[in-house]
Amino acid sequence: MNQTMNIADPDFQIEEPLTLAEEEVQLWRVDLEAIRDNESRWQEILSPDESTRASRFHFPTDRQRFAAARALLRIILAGYLAENPKHLSFSYSKKEKPSLGPDYAASGMTFNISHSGGVALLAFARRREIGVDVEQVRQDFDVEAIARRFFSAHEREHLAALPDGEKFEAFFRCWTRKEAYIKATGDGLSLPLHQFDVSVAAEDRDALLATRPDASEATLWSLREIPVGPGYAAALCAHGRGWHLKDWSRAQG
Repeated sequence: MNQTMNIADPDFQIEEPLTLAEEEVQLWRVDLEAIRDNESRWQEILSPDESTRASRFHFPTDRQRFAAARALLRIILAGYLAENPKHLSFSYSKKEKPSLGPDYAASGMTFNISHSGGVALLAFARRREIGVDVEQVRQDFDVEAIARRFFSAHEREHLAALPDGEKFEAFFRCWTRKEAYIKATGDGLSLPLHQFDVSVAAEDRDALLATRPDASEATLWSLREIPVGPGYAAALCAHGRGWHLKDWSRAQG
């Protein structure tokens, strides 16, 4: 497999089949700012419903980022499946979690995608549920007020104990970890966010601390921070503990 694929290249394509072992989770980081201007190419790959969703964005930048992220999802999935990216079909759970359509069930392929600002993360696995989340760190809101609404008592306590200068990054570490977990489980926001605790500490590779009312649920998942660069926070959650991460953003070049 080509170890120097440049996903920041607007002409990015996969020329050789991608391999994905069942004990792996593979992660791709995309610089949307570097590729979003190639919108005409991305639109050629999207399905009619994806193009319709893209057209609903008010700002051109948001439309271009969405189109690029969805097109790259198709291109990478097609690389794993030896398929034409335009031909892929998707299904959605009752909670809107995407998956490949029934025609690809035998592959066992699972995926999840998240984008914020100019960064997108795409995660792929086989026969294990996964969730990924990335957020651009902002400082234009009341951290403690939002934490009171969405975080558990344990998380609020640890956030409040931090110096003011560290609270915004810690907030987004917590937020992305919670999002990655609920996306992996497929429950979405129907899972009350106070029913589980995540760590707010930096560089935590075992960040799911507790689940309620079933405490054993926490042992079934691996939740870790993903470094994506200054100004962003990200997390990845996958079912099971016997897997290892291949980060394509670190393999490139």
